Amino acid sequence: MFKEVKLFFKEYPPKETATLTTPILILHGLFGSSKNWVSVSDFLSKYSKVYSLDLRNHGDSPHSSEHSLSVMAEDIKEFLEDHGLEKVILLGHSMGGLVAMTFTLRYPEKVEDLVIQDIAPRDYDFKYEGELTLLRTDLSSFKNRQEIDSATSQFVTNPFIRNFLLMNLDRAESGQYRWKLNVDAISRSKNMFRSEFSGRVNQYSGKVIFIIGGDSEYFHTSDKIVCLEYFPNAMFETIPGGDHYIHFTKAEEFRKILASFMDSIVSGSEK
Repeated sequence: MFKEVKLFFKEYPPKETATLTTPILILHGLFGSSKNWVSVSDFLSKYSKVYSLDLRNHGDSPHSSEHSLSVMAEDIKEFLEDHGLEKVILLGHSMGGLVAMTFTLRYPEKVEDLVIQDIAPRDYDFKYEGELTLLRTDLSSFKNRQEIDSATSQFVTNPFIRNFLLMNLDRAESGQYRWKLNVDAISRSKNMFRSEFSGRVNQYSGKVIFIIGGDSEYFHTSDKIVCLEYFPNAMFETIPGGDHYIHFTKAEEFRKILASFMDSIVSGSEK
């Protein structure tokens, strides 16, 4: 029997312009946290209350030896129960998108609408050895973030990805750095992106949008077929030249698509 964890979250109260009563939950990707979603959370709070979560073994949420899409979906269920939330609008990116889809297919009555960023309901290989090596770096001798960045550049050469990973740094009052991530649990869970979508059992007939990076390797044109098997009413929006992190690298285009989708939810709720 798996053990759910009480997830850390950041809450964004609804702005005066908010017209929806259904709250929005944001689920980050692998190696990420709610820290990566501050601007999007603030943007969405003009529609409704927003909860930006840290998934287990990430950010300020508890560590656990278990790390799979299934147990993370159950964490979301417990979060809803703990906060008295009957239904939510879910936004998930990458690993968070896989968790969001797993949860939605398992508990469709709890999801009002679904936004998935640059991931499809299929198996993915775990190809993050460089990232794990970086995150295993002994931090005891470093005096500042710049030194850590320089020392870890040999493991992850892309400065954008490296900066993203270094957002997992935490510094104690003593000045000592540490990693917030449960790197050991993640490194032992390299099958986390496999077998959850091994064949359609359930469908979700609600409103779904997949927002895709045009240059991303995570979503292929053929993935639309499998998306529609699970989510027959899914819509697709592709951002030309976009990568896997379009909420940040193509922020304006991403928000425009997100706003259009949210406005359609508002219009539907007013009928």
